[in-house]
Amino acid sequence: MSERVLQVILLLALFMLCLWGMYRAWTGRARKQAASIGDLPGVPPDCGAQLLEPTTGLYLGSTLAPSWIQRITVGDLGFRATAELTRFERGILLERDGAGTIWIPQESITAVRTERGHAGKVMTEDGVLVIRWTLPTGTEVDTGFRGDDKTIYPAWTGSIMTGDEA
Repeated sequence: MSERVLQVILLLALFMLCLWGMYRAWTGRARKQAASIGDLPGVPPDCGAQLLEPTTGLYLGSTLAPSWIQRITVGDLGFRATAELTRFERGILLERDGAGTIWIPQESITAVRTERGHAGKVMTEDGVLVIRWTLPTGTEVDTGFRGDDKTIYPAWTGSIMTGDEA
């Protein structure tokens, strides 16, 4: 009986050591990324006219471009959350449940595309909407969103998204 108790205690200690290691890695990565990420743009008082209806889905996280697996861990950017994505004249508003709102200014957007995966989440082909944009620090990031309704993706990836109107 005492051997079994010792095994359980050792297993529990190993589990706690693994959790501690994961926490240290996450906070260490956040410290390293802090300078290149900086402060996110604030939501302007006037976002302009709404160009696309709000769409619900899951915010998958933001990654350092072009790597779809190098997740940003600064602040709450690395945490998945249910969200609502809305397109305005002056940018894209991403309102997340339980996390801060992300404003992506129009002039910062370099591409809007679909991908198979993002931030460690792999989906079917073209299952994730990815917005590539440049932070005020000059760092290029990809923000991933899995919409509840994938039929809206073509409207988001159209030429109006990058300001290349014909």
